[in-house]
Amino acid sequence: MAEHKHGSMDIRDQEKTFAGFIRLSIWGACISIGVLIFLALANA
Repeated sequence: MAEHKHGSMDIRDQEKTFAGFIRLSIWGACISIGVLIFLALANA
């Protein structure tokens, strides 16, 4: 069985995926807030 060396794994792909997930989450939250504000103003 291979010996594991802490900190030796290449995690660039995981970091890029996580950054994309965070970016998508922020965009989704901003769009949702924008829609809610629009609906609040349209019903006033």
